[in-house]
Amino acid sequence: MSKIPLIIQREYFSRVKKKSFLLTTFLVPLFFIGMYVGVFYLTKKSFEDKHAIVHIVDEEGSVAALLKSNKNLTYTNSNVELQKQIEQLKNQEDNTNLLIIPKDFYETRQVELLSAGKPNITTQNEVKDHLKEIIRNVEYKRLGLDGENIKKINDSISIAAKELSEDGDAKESHTEVAMGIAMALSVLVYLSLFLYGAQVMRGIIEEKTSRIVEVVISSVKPFQLMMGKIIGIGLVGLTQFLLWLVLTTALTSAATTLIFEQQDIAAQAMAQNKGAMPAAGGLDFLNALQSVNFTELLLCFFAFFLGGYFLYSALFAAVGSAVDSETEATQFTMPITMPLLLTYILSFGVLVNDPNGSIATWLSFIPFTSPIAMLVRVPFGVPTWQIIVSLLLLVAGFLLTTWVAGRIYRTGILMYGKKASFKELIKWFNYKS
Repeated sequence: MSKIPLIIQREYFSRVKKKSFLLTTFLVPLFFIGMYVGVFYLTKKSFEDKHAIVHIVDEEGSVAALLKSNKNLTYTNSNVELQKQIEQLKNQEDNTNLLIIPKDFYETRQVELLSAGKPNITTQNEVKDHLKEIIRNVEYKRLGLDGENIKKINDSISIAAKELSEDGDAKESHTEVAMGIAMALSVLVYLSLFLYGAQVMRGIIEEKTSRIVEVVISSVKPFQLMMGKIIGIGLVGLTQFLLWLVLTTALTSAATTLIFEQQDIAAQAMAQNKGAMPAAGGLDFLNALQSVNFTELLLCFFAFFLGGYFLYSALFAAVGSAVDSETEATQFTMPITMPLLLTYILSFGVLVNDPNGSIATWLSFIPFTSPIAMLVRVPFGVPTWQIIVSLLLLVAGFLLTTWVAGRIYRTGILMYGKKASFKELIKWFNYKS
């Protein structure tokens, strides 16, 4: 066992010192910050540039007078002949439109909106809303209803969704925020387990094909080599996650403080919600984030990521020892990653919709699926005993798979030129030391 730390040290520093590790570690946070800045900038610009001019050709005769300009749209009545107006439209700037209202508008309820350039969806929707209001008012009159009084009816409903804690207290329940975090964790863990598990497998295949492993095996036991490699690459993954967390937090705070004013942020948050959100909408979102137990979330993330990584990396290591190339490894990696893939797919529907249902609960106890299933459930609130039981089962699963993988690894690592099969793997597993 004393040689395992040396192997861990070798695996860790040989990867951390690589240029690819440094580039990935520093470029990923910059990519997210760039995306964050870009979303705000483009959103702001799109709302600044969305003002449109709509020339109206009203063949019906009474609709144009009812269309009122606002800060986003300017309606102008056109007295030019229709065909000539269309010809002129080709040479005009984007966001210039021609609205053609036919004579039978109230019967067919169809209009044409010609645009210079690509038709703007926001402009189309706004014109449609204005026309719908005109038709609605006409229908009110026909039915003898007072449209103004109907508009005054307040039918908005506010639901204060709360959940009862174990001690009986009611607290705010922000389901949308929990769903967003759950799906983000699902994607992150799924990709990470594949990324770092594949690194373990690839490293073993490279050493096996270059025959370096024969030299190493003369000094250490195969099991020590496998465990050293798994733990070393796992520590590389943890280092990368911690650096991403620190750099992303620091850069996001700096970008928020230096580039955007708080008023801009609140305005963009409201703009992204089509202006329907009340003035306190941005604050509600921040309050929702503050209600999330990030300490529990981070602890669970690192615990389940490590457990899942060790479990799957042991299997990837066994596969790497059994084959001579990555192409041959495909037939073995597909079966062992199917539970993970199934949970990942279910996390976007079944798990987030019913995080405390029987399917989600059972999946969070099975070691092969719990790294994703439990992390998807945690933002919704999971009893502590379930988290502990799930972790214990995951550790037990890791020990079992490591034992199985180690028995395959000790034989497979020294096998060359022989195409492995599942039957062959069972035979290697049954070999006595």
